[in-house]
Amino acid sequence: MEKKLVNLWYDEEGDFLEVTWDRNPGYFTETEDDRIMVNLDMEGNVQGFHIVGLSSIQGVPVNVNLVPSKPKNTPEEIEGWKKQSRLRTKRRQK
Repeated sequence: MEKKLVNLWYDEEGDFLEVTWDRNPGYFTETEDDRIMVNLDMEGNVQGFHIVGLSSIQGVPVNVNLVPSKPKNTPEEIEGWKKQSRLRTKRRQK
């Protein structure tokens, strides 16, 4: 069985948790829960998610389908996501 490395990053000040298992160029899009966004690669495969307001999730489990609620795949949007991905990569390298 192939092992997958899962990366967790928590920003306490921003109350933000990001979980990824792949780092291919991609984009974030909404899910059915407005606190959770899914990270998709350019082919639409799930490669992670993030939760904004993590501390608000207390006492009850949160179940969310990581299928995007509104897939967006226009060429202009894809180019914008690629740009955002490059910026995120540069920030992480600092």
